[in-house]
Amino acid sequence: MTRFFALTYLLSWACFIAGGTVPMPERLRGLCFTLGAFGPAIVALWMTLRTGGKAGTAALLGRVLQWEVGARWYVLAVVCMPAIKLTTALLLRLATGTWPHFGTESWAIIAVAIVISTPFQAGEEIGWRGYALPRLAQRYGLARASLLLGVIWAAWHLPLFFLPAVDKSGQSFPVYLLQVTALSVIVAWLFARTNGSLLLTMLLHSAVNQTIGIVPSTVSGATHPFALSTSPVAWVTVALLWACATYCLVRMPHLDLLRLVAPQREAAERARPAPAT
Repeated sequence: MTRFFALTYLLSWACFIAGGTVPMPERLRGLCFTLGAFGPAIVALWMTLRTGGKAGTAALLGRVLQWEVGARWYVLAVVCMPAIKLTTALLLRLATGTWPHFGTESWAIIAVAIVISTPFQAGEEIGWRGYALPRLAQRYGLARASLLLGVIWAAWHLPLFFLPAVDKSGQSFPVYLLQVTALSVIVAWLFARTNGSLLLTMLLHSAVNQTIGIVPSTVSGATHPFALSTSPVAWVTVALLWACATYCLVRMPHLDLLRLVAPQREAAERARPAPAT
């Protein structure tokens, strides 16, 4: 696992930093950031192909199209973050007497954006949940693996907090770390509940990205990524995410991890030369 994380950070950070600091045409800059975002999947597929061959790679990619799960999981994936954001707004209204600032995007545009964005989340989810989570959980258990992966996942975004003209630039990384670690637990819980479906984790990932601006928590003019956020919205959002994450940790279901990684291992065993007699 150390190799997977090291190579993922190396590839993605190189692309992020190049895209954010090296003068280049905007189209090429966008390509750099896109390649960086797909770093986890690229490394996961390369390592799976090396150890599990085509059969293991096909098994990993097959979970991206694993759509036959209960309808309630689709609903949960889509409404989780909007519900948290709207609850945040309501709690702040009750506590302060005024509503926080709301985003200006229409719900219709948000819904379309979730659908369009979902396939692109494979760039992260194939790596984080498809490759890393089952292997970490075999060693540490699903609950602890989801927490550990959350820290790794959040830290993977770290360069974006220091690059100019990026939406995370200057924002509070400690608050982001708390949010993403809680989200990692929720995503792992959904992954387990849907029998290892990456499609559902991609949908949840997309919904989080597209709805987090319903009640924005960014601080205008922020320049110190390691400072704590001054946004009440950010802190209430953290609290609600951790309330959900705690529920998930307490009720973390058993995941048949051996079944999820078995095709890669079986293919690797078949590919090994027979011992000399």
